[in-house]
Amino acid sequence: MKKAFLRLNNGEVFEGRSIGSEGLSIGEVVFNTGMAGYQEVLTDPSYYGQIVCMTYPLIGNYGINTDDGESARPWGKGFIVRELCDAPSNWRVAETVDTFLKRHRVVGIEGIDTRHLTRTLRDSGVMNGVIYTEGFEPEEDKIKREIEDYRIEGAVEAVTCGASERYPVDNPKCRVALLDFGIKRNIVRSLNKFGCDVTVFPAHTKAADILRGGFDGIQLTNGPGDPADNVGIVATVRELIKSGVPVFGICLGHQIVALASGAKTGKLKYGHRGGNQPVKDLKKDRTYITSQNHGYAVIPESVDQSEVEISHINLNDNTVEGLRFLKKPVFTVQFHPEGCPGPQDTQGLFLEFVGLMEKTKRGER
Repeated sequence: MKKAFLRLNNGEVFEGRSIGSEGLSIGEVVFNTGMAGYQEVLTDPSYYGQIVCMTYPLIGNYGINTDDGESARPWGKGFIVRELCDAPSNWRVAETVDTFLKRHRVVGIEGIDTRHLTRTLRDSGVMNGVIYTEGFEPEEDKIKREIEDYRIEGAVEAVTCGASERYPVDNPKCRVALLDFGIKRNIVRSLNKFGCDVTVFPAHTKAADILRGGFDGIQLTNGPGDPADNVGIVATVRELIKSGVPVFGICLGHQIVALASGAKTGKLKYGHRGGNQPVKDLKKDRTYITSQNHGYAVIPESVDQSEVEISHINLNDNTVEGLRFLKKPVFTVQFHPEGCPGPQDTQGLFLEFVGLMEKTKRGER
């Protein structure tokens, strides 16, 4: 097995073993604290442009299957693990993580001190880095500039679907238009489970084209990158909110709604990525353990609380985890109620969305 190296923007270098495809890849280095769900992490479009370090020390023990991917391919720029299992055991296993990474040409590294790497990112904040395999050593001055200059750009455009697609159910309760900013398949599955006929639209679909469909509600999905980069999408969502059609935003969708309302977003030091984030519902005075994956958050002081209330907060750092409009049928959450594997405590938010759509159809407020 060839050697591989991870170099951070601060100059620190980790030596390990190559996994996946050989080569060189630059990205933003982040960490995920999930003990399971590495397949979902690899295939989550929200990781576009990032090199992901898994903090759990053993990855790949149940392999990769054909059912659990959140999309058809991995989106990250690299994968970092302490130890990669090469002999997975599971009745659904179709291939190993190593084979999966090779097939999709994703560069990876194992055998480094992921605990130390995570502490570095927690102390200094997420930073850019490069993974390269022995034989692909970069030129010193050139790679230093490239790491420093790297920025995730055009993220939503890169991951959104190319055309609309319908996901029907028998005897639907509601018809939902879903704007795809980097959709996880389980959002569609969750909406279907609660009786929603779903039509997925590309991220830059115009508001008029969506409203022309006469949908009962609009779902805004998760996605990658800086939410403030999506100026056109924010303008579209502002129009959708004004229409009076119920809107439910998740993760990036939550941030886009906040920007559409006049609030601002900012980058977190190292983000929330994993299945163990405690979130408090302020109205219900109840705490949930949630699945999350984001590096930006809504700035609480920027929220106009005469129009929008903060409905949820993160109990680790008090960041905004949910918004609810006071005069419009619109609500959002920063976390993932559809997250699998992970806590299912907040799946009821989809049922709440269905109830809001049915109430709006009856002309109630």
